[in-house]
Amino acid sequence: MAQNPKLQTDEKVPPLKKSKAAQKLFLGTYLLLGLGCFALYFLLRLKVFEIFGDYRRLGLKLVLAGGISFIILLIAKYLEGVVGRHTDNKGARYNLIKLVHLVAILLIVLVFISALYQNWYTAVVSLGLISLILGFALQTPITSFIGWLYIILRRPFSVGDRIQIDTFKGDVVAIGYLDTTLWEFGGDYLSSDVPSGRLIRFPNSLVLSGPTYNYSWPRFPYVWNEIPFDVAYDSDFDFVTETLRREATHILGPGLEQHIEQLQGMVKSSEVDNLIIRDYPFVNIRTNPNTWVECTLVYLVPPRSASTIRTSIIKACIAALLQQPEKVRFPKGDNR
Repeated sequence: MAQNPKLQTDEKVPPLKKSKAAQKLFLGTYLLLGLGCFALYFLLRLKVFEIFGDYRRLGLKLVLAGGISFIILLIAKYLEGVVGRHTDNKGARYNLIKLVHLVAILLIVLVFISALYQNWYTAVVSLGLISLILGFALQTPITSFIGWLYIILRRPFSVGDRIQIDTFKGDVVAIGYLDTTLWEFGGDYLSSDVPSGRLIRFPNSLVLSGPTYNYSWPRFPYVWNEIPFDVAYDSDFDFVTETLRREATHILGPGLEQHIEQLQGMVKSSEVDNLIIRDYPFVNIRTNPNTWVECTLVYLVPPRSASTIRTSIIKACIAALLQQPEKVRFPKGDNR
């Protein structure tokens, strides 16, 4: 008899493990570079450098902007470490770090614009013209960036989730500002839910133009699977039903029964409270267009374990049914 698989469904993962030495190296480097820029700024203010005229004034602005930028990078790196140490959820941690990076980049750009333009009106007009030109030239990247904001704010999926979007199916390994990377499962060469070895990268704009299927919903991280068993008309259907349920329960373990109760509670508290969630697992029986009856076993399973559990259930159920040939008859190849 197959052993019960260890099903891990907890969405939380250990905090991000980064080298403290590397973190301190980055912080120390940014601090030294920032202090160096400020020291150079005060050095350039000496009268001896006035002979350089406008170049000196431009240099003062750029050096000051550089010093402030390194301080911003220092703060961003420190916040990244704080997020990594105190955020257990992998998807939330990834999104927060991305937001910290984006805010740091925007602040640095703003610092340099402020340094180069004393007249804010001129700066705003220049930025407006540049934005207008880039808006026409970079429509797809801009839409993808808006898609990234949608992903961060609405969270249709996070890093580590198993999703399907358009024709792409896989586990999310990275969410960039312009595109998302999946580790494909299934694919053109596989019929099971195992990684194919290929990476899929698609623009974030897809989340704005079509549905996204998330198999890793934290509130209920399971999907329904079913396995059809074909038996002859003169079989004992009560015995077949009981055998399929017993073997599936043994493979899946009794712990998942509480998730059925959880699903029933979620349905009752929703606007579609008239749905009926049957006992788990259950068997549906229907006639086949050919000369046999189809007994379909329906059960809950974590999506990443679907293939392994399906194989175990099929092997266990067929072995149990074959032990009682007088109660279970299978269709013959000649339709008899």
